[in-house]
Amino acid sequence: MKNLTSMIKEWFPAEEAYAHCDGPCGVYDPADARIKAEAVLSMTKKILALEPPAGDDANAMAQYLNTMSRYIAIKEDQASKTKHELLVLWTDFFKPAHLEAYPDLHETFWNAAKLCSACKTGVSLESATALMEAVEKIHGMFWGAKGRDVPYYTAS
Repeated sequence: MKNLTSMIKEWFPAEEAYAHCDGPCGVYDPADARIKAEAVLSMTKKILALEPPAGDDANAMAQYLNTMSRYIAIKEDQASKTKHELLVLWTDFFKPAHLEAYPDLHETFWNAAKLCSACKTGVSLESATALMEAVEKIHGMFWGAKGRDVPYYTAS
């Protein structure tokens, strides 16, 4: 069996393939990061707006705690996913050649990743808004690197 496999490989050698990224070109898009960052902003607003119940109503308190914990879980999950999406763009899509056009590329991504962490661990409207602004900047860099003018928009 080994000989047969060796013969087949010899007769039909596989061509060597080259790629500049982990996935085929064209599969990257900062929209995933934008959607997730927008969820972080939305949950942050909901957390800050949620009023605890007055009095000793155990059912109302349970409902409040359930809602608050759901908002927090979603915010933290979406912040982690935003960070993942941004890191994939940074490490897999952008190449050294892009630094000429975007000399602040590394700092922009580093700060965006730090904002994801801040949004995950805290409840700050300022951080969540800054994250959306960073994602918008990255959107511009990404589409600019592809030579396209793609409008930035949000769902809310």
